[in-house]
Amino acid sequence: MGRRPTKAANNPFCRARIDAAKYNDSLFSKEKAAELLGISVSTLSDYELGVTKTVPPDMVLKMADLYNAPELENYYCTNVCPLGGDMPKVDIVTLDRITVSVISSFRKVGETRELLLDIVEDGIIDESEKADLQRVLSNLEELEQIACSLKLWVKKNL
Repeated sequence: MGRRPTKAANNPFCRARIDAAKYNDSLFSKEKAAELLGISVSTLSDYELGVTKTVPPDMVLKMADLYNAPELENYYCTNVCPLGGDMPKVDIVTLDRITVSVISSFRKVGETRELLLDIVEDGIIDESEKADLQRVLSNLEELEQIACSLKLWVKKNL
């Protein structure tokens, strides 16, 4: 049997296991991974092939921990869980990319603060201020995305 999955290659659970196998050879084997997760090989196959439409949340946590793949939690919360639709989708990028994004977003913090103060100064949000309020929200969502990205990087690398 080969070491490269074909049917499940694009499945995030399979990708996480294969990526983890670079550091833990036993995870190349579905049999060993299933044993470590406390499930059957066929159950793990069903998760990786997408046969099981909703992987149980506790299993996602086990996989994320075993595979050192906190991105699985974000994937689950933003793509599977009906409550997480508003959560920012986060990809793991390099620390230097995150740092550049942080520094860039800090420039917008002052602008965002001033806009927000101008909007709420009189206690009324009128029509002319709605576009500025949307800009404030957009800037804060960008900052949230960057913070989540940094948090995910730290969880994966420390």
